[in-house]
Amino acid sequence: MTTVRTLLAVIAMRKWPAYQMDVSNAFLHGDLEEDVYMSLPLGYSHLGVVIQPRLSQQFDRKRTPVVCKLRKSLYGLKQAPRQWFAKLSSALVSFGFFQSKADYSLFVKNDGKILLAVLVYVDDMIITGNDSKAIT
Repeated sequence: MTTVRTLLAVIAMRKWPAYQMDVSNAFLHGDLEEDVYMSLPLGYSHLGVVIQPRLSQQFDRKRTPVVCKLRKSLYGLKQAPRQWFAKLSSALVSFGFFQSKADYSLFVKNDGKILLAVLVYVDDMIITGNDSKAIT
């Protein structure tokens, strides 16, 4: 929160435009680096068998449970926020931003006269700078 307050103070003092952006379904964009499997969702049909809730959650020992191997992250996975942030940071760095060593959620781009800042908090961002066209 210290970085958020500091950036908002700079925005106010310098009268920079500021934009807030929320990324819809952000965690679904992360690529998984390790193998993650999940049970099939209820109602999913596999080979004509519809998976239904059971009173006992124990697997039938005669049948092998059917699972899905995930390729992308899902909400609820412990890897989801980390993978989303890794993908976003690599994209920002590829656009010429530098990640702050004091706060890894702050990215700054300085091209001589133009200064841009992106502050990331989970799937929300504050985007500001001294040039409206560059921000756009």
